[in-house]
Amino acid sequence: MSAHAKLGASNAHRWLACPGSVSAEAGMPDQTSSFAQEGTTAHELAEQGLFRGPDILDMFYDQEMAEHVRVYVEYVLRLANGSDSFDVETRVKYDDWVDGGFGTADALIVRGDTLHVCDLKYGKGVRVDAQDNPQGMLYALGAWSMMSVVFDIKRVKIHIIQPRLDHISEWEISVDALLRWAEWVKQQAEKTADNEAPRIAGEKQCRFCKAKASCAALKKMTEQIIMADFDDLDDLRPANTLSDEEMAKALAAKPMIEAWLSAIESQVKSRLSSGDGFPGYKLVEGRSNRQWSDEGGAAAKLVDLLGNEKAYTPPKLISPAQAEKALGKKRAGSIADFITKPSGAPTLAQENDPRPAINVTADDFDACSDG
Repeated sequence: MSAHAKLGASNAHRWLACPGSVSAEAGMPDQTSSFAQEGTTAHELAEQGLFRGPDILDMFYDQEMAEHVRVYVEYVLRLANGSDSFDVETRVKYDDWVDGGFGTADALIVRGDTLHVCDLKYGKGVRVDAQDNPQGMLYALGAWSMMSVVFDIKRVKIHIIQPRLDHISEWEISVDALLRWAEWVKQQAEKTADNEAPRIAGEKQCRFCKAKASCAALKKMTEQIIMADFDDLDDLRPANTLSDEEMAKALAAKPMIEAWLSAIESQVKSRLSSGDGFPGYKLVEGRSNRQWSDEGGAAAKLVDLLGNEKAYTPPKLISPAQAEKALGKKRAGSIADFITKPSGAPTLAQENDPRPAINVTADDFDACSDG
């Protein structure tokens, strides 16, 4: 199992924005999930693809993952072709600015006077951009510190590859600007050592914070947001009577408020599960669907009673992804003419989102609601 720095690059968005989160999370167990394991597997596969070539991906048991990882592998290999230096899964230290700071960069490439920092993001829940990305910038600091004795690096370019969202983001910063930012990082890192360091709420730093359920700063911000324009929660005004400013505030606050409420719900469930009471709430059995206890025996009985045609539903064509996985890379192109990717349903995004706006009418939303 790989080690993690207390002030790691992957959670820098949190401790840089909220120094008090470090002491608040101290002693809390790490939260693992199937998504985290999936990301680890994808990174291990990507490492093999970069070392041994993309054809090795054809042998992986999960071809859907392999094809996503291939996007990253081929992108990095194109970038590395003819480069002066190419390193994969490299430990970098930025402890000149952050005590004990280190991390593992997915890929580092030096071409001329430019250092390229490549980061694979296998998740698809949160879109990640390269601009001002603290994780990439900390990796860049560590890589520059290590490589500047050999290479005259003047610029850094950060690349975020997020294949499951069809998203690739690039951003460039001069080394001089990066080092100025590093001085601010040093100040923020020093604040985290204080048990009384300020807790500062915000969407990005609060999203995955383990201490958000008990965070007074987040509670206060949530109350201020809700009560700023809505004086009585028992008598909320209809949405069609709100001003544009009121609706914009409500939308902007939605992710943070939902995350806070979800954390509180999780905390209460944990207390009830451990046998502690909680006023006004209890655990009840949730909804579940019936299932066969003996599928083979049930199938035989149903065929006997109903006949084969009624006992089984008609066969369903496998999905394009399943078909490509079954066919393999060499034959997958033979079904390309039969595959289409319809436009996604219109969804809200903030104005600074890099995706282009689309022109829609009320009919578009009616079609979505029809299912």
